[in-house]
Amino acid sequence: MLYEEDYPHGGDRYSRPIRLDFSVNTNPYGPLPEVVEAALSSRGELDHYPDPYCRELVRAIARKEQLPEEYILCGNGAAELIDLYVRALRPRTALEAAPTFSEYRRSLTAAGCEVRDVVLTRESGFVWEESVLDRLDKEQPDLLVLCNPNNPTGRLISPSLLDRILSLCDERGIAVLIDECFIDLADRRESRTSDLPRYSGLMILNAFTKSYSLAGLRLGYCMTTDSCLLTRMSRLSQPWNVSVPAQRAGVVAAGRSYFLIKSRAKIREQRAALSAGLKDLGLEVLPSEVNFLLFRGPVGLDKELERRGILIRNCANYHGLSDGWYRIAVRPEEENKVLLNTLSAILKCHG
Repeated sequence: MLYEEDYPHGGDRYSRPIRLDFSVNTNPYGPLPEVVEAALSSRGELDHYPDPYCRELVRAIARKEQLPEEYILCGNGAAELIDLYVRALRPRTALEAAPTFSEYRRSLTAAGCEVRDVVLTRESGFVWEESVLDRLDKEQPDLLVLCNPNNPTGRLISPSLLDRILSLCDERGIAVLIDECFIDLADRRESRTSDLPRYSGLMILNAFTKSYSLAGLRLGYCMTTDSCLLTRMSRLSQPWNVSVPAQRAGVVAAGRSYFLIKSRAKIREQRAALSAGLKDLGLEVLPSEVNFLLFRGPVGLDKELERRGILIRNCANYHGLSDGWYRIAVRPEEENKVLLNTLSAILKCHG
């Protein structure tokens, strides 16, 4: 629970009336009714502790990811697993993108790690470039953090560049954390789980939060061949950290690959329409390969929308971005139209 500090993410719809939330990037077509029912059907078990080993859930994830069960550790959302990973690994120096998801830096700095930025430039479209290889070779950090697809840019790392990054990090003994929490909603599902047996220093993070629209249940998992690291993470976690409803919902969701395929197709269509609509309004929109868009607009645009009951994500607190950068989720067609119409009215008033 936060206490007397600013909330650094989207989705805070609890302090004022909100009719549409574009500030969080969950799958707009979920959760599935059968997944909701699985969570609700666990109400008869609420007087019992959850399975501390998440046995049935781990088996379901292993089938989904086509990995051995011993590679997998579950947690109370991806954020908990990031924190456990950092505390177990204890890196002294780390490289991460700027901009990227803030929880890596939050956990790393709390553990006393020096975090260095790899600046993704506006001119390059905020994508990783080959220059990172020189940084890795010269600085040889203990850890490289990659968010793929990246949040808030929505861009995937080039597969050939990622191959070279993983190979170099393996040679230099640099640990790599790849956050794939949006990979199931990306146009190209280029997961690196098949690389796990090849690279002992590779950790991959995923969650049910975004892909299955289960943010309220808090359910994530990580994958690596390093059983010693998973053991240290487990010993640092709280017991019973994954609730009964979350485990039941995760078991059902993990077996619904068709839902992700259908979601990707609909998201791709709606993203194209939403991007075109933003550009028609004269806004600068970055290319995206996933279920959200990064765009540039007038400073204070988020406040104007909030007054009208619509939340978007102000990205000024991302390293590498500033006031005037915003991220919006791709939502169903009718919601996207409401956003575009509201933006049009605001921009005309301030034109």
